[in-house]
Parts: sequence; C-alpha cells; structure tokens
Amino acid sequence: MHHNGLKNIAELLVECLENEEVEYIFGLPGEENVYFIEALSHSKKIKFILTRHEQAASFMADIYGRLTGKAGICLATLGPGAINLLLGTADANLDSSPLIAIAAQASTDRLFKESHQIIDLVKLFEPVTKWTAMLSQPSTTTELVRKAFKLAESDRPGAVALILPEDILQENSTDKPLLRQSPKITLPNHDQIKKAAKIINEGKHVIILAGAGVYRHHAHKALTEFVNKTNIPVATTFMAKGVVPSDNPLVIGTIGFMRHDYTNFGFDKADVIISVGYDLIEYSPIAWNPKADKHIIHIHSIQAEVDKNYILSVGILGDIAASLNTLSKEMNIPKPIDKTSMQIRDSIEAEIKNHANDNAFPLKPQRIISDLRIAMKREDIVLCDTGALKMWMARLYPCYEPNTCIISNSLATMAFSLPGAIAAKLVYPNKKVVAVMGDGAFLMNSQEIETAKREKIPFVILIWRDNSYGLIGWKQHLTFGHSTYVNFDNPDFVKYAESFGIKGYSIHSAKELLPTLTEALNSNDIVLIDCPVDYSENTKLTDKLGKLTVSL
Repeated sequence: MHHNGLKNIAELLVECLENEEVEYIFGLPGEENVYFIEALSHSKKIKFILTRHEQAASFMADIYGRLTGKAGICLATLGPGAINLLLGTADANLDSSPLIAIAAQASTDRLFKESHQIIDLVKLFEPVTKWTAMLSQPSTTTELVRKAFKLAESDRPGAVALILPEDILQENSTDKPLLRQSPKITLPNHDQIKKAAKIINEGKHVIILAGAGVYRHHAHKALTEFVNKTNIPVATTFMAKGVVPSDNPLVIGTIGFMRHDYTNFGFDKADVIISVGYDLIEYSPIAWNPKADKHIIHIHSIQAEVDKNYILSVGILGDIAASLNTLSKEMNIPKPIDKTSMQIRDSIEAEIKNHANDNAFPLKPQRIISDLRIAMKREDIVLCDTGALKMWMARLYPCYEPNTCIISNSLATMAFSLPGAIAAKLVYPNKKVVAVMGDGAFLMNSQEIETAKREKIPFVILIWRDNSYGLIGWKQHLTFGHSTYVNFDNPDFVKYAESFGIKGYSIHSAKELLPTLTEALNSNDIVLIDCPVDYSENTKLTDKLGKLTVSL
C-alpha cells in the first residue's frame, strides 16, 4: 500500500476481494497478471492456491461456490489460460454455483488489432456466464467487483467473468471498495398458497420433487419437516440427494436415470407434483410428465422455465422454507401413506442389500457403494464424477445431509471430482472427503494430486477401473448391442500414486475394499485406491428396468 491512499488498480482489486470476504483464489499466474499476483501476495486474508491446470482451478472454485454459497474465485492469464478456465466456469453456471472467473488480457492498446495471444475473452465467456465484463476504465473497478459478486451470488446463482487488461492494472486510484450487500428473498403470496393447498388436498397421489434449489436456499430442514407433517413421499434429483435424509421412510429415491427407474413409477401414478427448488436442467420434465397431464405446484425463489411438459397449476415464488411452512398450515394433513412409494423404497433397499455381501471380483457397483457408505460417516462428503458410476451412486448411495454426494448434473462434466475434493476439504476440514471417479475421469485431472500434496489437503481417491469409458459403452450397448472406441489401457495406478509421494492401494478381492477404505480415511493422508469394477451389471440393470411394469 502506498502513502496518501494511492494504490495501483491491482492493489485496489485485491482490497475489493478482501472486502467481499474472499478466502481462496485458485489458479495460475501469467505474464499479464503479474501486478495482480504481486498485490495478492501481500494479502493477509486471501490464500492463493496454485494449481497445475486452469481447468482444475475452475472446478475448485465451482465446488467451493456450491458448498458455501459464496463466489469461488479462479484466476488465469490471457489466451490459453483463460480458455482452460471455461469448463469449470460453465459447469458452475449450469449447476447454479456462484463463481467468478478472473482472466488477464493484453493491454487495451493492442486489443483492436492482430496481436500475440489475444482472443476476445468477453465473447468467449459470455455464453457460459450470467455476466462478463472487461475492466476498461480504472474508475469503474469498485463497481465492477461489487456487481460481479452480487450477480454471481444472487438468484439464480452462477458464473461471472472479469477480464483484466494488463495496462489498467498499473493505473493508480484512491477509491475504496463498495459496501457488500446481499438481496433478500421475498415472502410467498398467500393466495397462491391457498390455491396450491386446494389442489394438493384433492390429489390422490401426490409426490414432492426436490431439486438443487433446496440446498442453495438452506430449505432442507423445512422440507424434511414438511414431508414428516404431510406424509407426502419425496424424490430428489441427482443434485438434491440428502435434502431429506435417506433413512426417512418417505424418501423414495433419486430421479434422473436414463431408463425408467423404480422412482419413476411413483411419478407415473402421481396426479400432483409439488416441485420444490427444482431446476429443469437437472432432469427434463418430459421424462416424468410425458403426457403433460399432472398438476404441478412450483415452489422456488425464481420463476419456472417454459416447457410444454412443465405447465404450472400454481407457482409459489419467494423464500422456499417460508413457502413450505405456510403451505403445510393450509393443508388437510397428514395425507394417507402412499403404498406405491413404500414398494419403491423396498425395491431400492433390496437392490443394495442383495449385493452388500457379493464377493464377486471385479467388484459389483452395488458392493462398492455398500462398502463406501459403511466407511463414511453421515456428514462425510463424496464427490461423484461423471460416468457409469454416477448412475449407480445417484441411484443407490444413501445420503443424510445435502451436498454430501456432490454430482455435476447440469453440464455433467467429467473430471471435476479430484480438484473438487480439494475445495470440499478446504471448506470442511473436519469431514472426510472421498473423490469417486472412473479411470477415464481420473487421468483428466490427476495432476492436481501434486497440488493437494503441496497444500497438505488429505482426501481419498477411489477409482472404479474398467479400462473403458463405461457410460458410453453402456449407451452403445443399449442402442446397438455392442460398443466401439471406448476401451483404453491404464498406467499402474499404485506406482503412479507413489510417484507423487502418496499412498496407493490396489484391490485384489471384494473383501479388501472396506478395510482399505477405512484405513485410508483414518490415515488423514492423500490416498489412492484402484478398484476394478464389473460393469456387466450395467446392461443387466437396464434390461431389468426395461422389463419392469408399473404394477410394481
């Protein structure tokens, strides 16, 4: 800091970020952001986490934002560095996690012409953000930063990108950061609540569909109370797993699988759907309301997306918890327990139990999930990467708190889980964290093991190894009866782990997994477990679901 309050814009930016209560910035320095990095190095409040790839930095910011509701910050240089930030930025935007991507840019005097490393970064980020802006005038710095946080964190949260030209960072200013303010959510409209209560009271088969908005608005306790008071069964999207604890007898599982699953049968019968905090991007309404004939009560802080299979009978906008509390007071409750929902619950429990002691090797997906759940406490966090394993985990892994099984289900991108685990552990140092991924996803961001080791951030990496892109093979089998161009070889994962200076274990029989997981979690180190999986279960499952009828 300079005398008489004069500082350069890079220093002012850091002051603004501190004012926004930023704890971490994930990323890579570059030539064009050296002034910013220098200013950051003097901050007592913000820790910079140097990553090995900008994509990984963007996933760390993405998961930080999802878990805290505060914008996760990632940083890259111009050109190639900025392009690498795009994936996690888009993932955060579609999953509605607050994130701010900060990318350097060349000096403004070069931007109008052909020049080294320059691409139009504003145009690049615009399609995957709520807002993208370039800092083109020093005097706008404090407003730009405040607006970026306000937009990233307010409803519906998402990603914002700030582009910082090199020359502007060196200009001087005496400005001070703007006061941090958060918009408050309004209370629901009582007439709408009365209308909704009438429809629900008259409904024969009512189901709640809970989505990611429930955890974003901390409405999970209110939803659990609502379910308990009303006796209405609840299904969650992949992302909302745990918003009502899985051991609650009214939880009928997770909806979002590619085939008509047990939980769908509840929707087949339902005449009223109470959708709570549900974003259509999580699972298309055509999959659970194909005839567009159900009454839909939309309870959310934001208006519903337009979709011909999601025509509302009533929309209740405003604070989700307040809406649920007020609605239950207007209803005739409790409603009689729905028999179908009990059968659905039994089917899912049977599927887990049938394989809990299955000693086949390679391991069945159901056995891996059963052992993983035993090894983890209720509040521990698993990050579940995209692939065949996501389908199994989403369907069968029981969750007792929101955001304890983290899935990317809007952009559904691969390879977020390993860098994401680093962010999860920073947010929750006292919880155990496991990153579960296929061998395909693992090798896409495995370099961040070095970041975790350097920063002493312990978590367990559990690889489901099948030497192929298993989900694609599954889809090919369903479509053509065979698979093509999905198989590959892998390095020796144990040696690979050891080369980073971390422990690696390979599973050689079904009985080894649970003790290995338990030891790994208790060691408080970074540990990699290489577990062969038998994905012949995939087609068995889809064949079985294809043959099931609604008579369940």
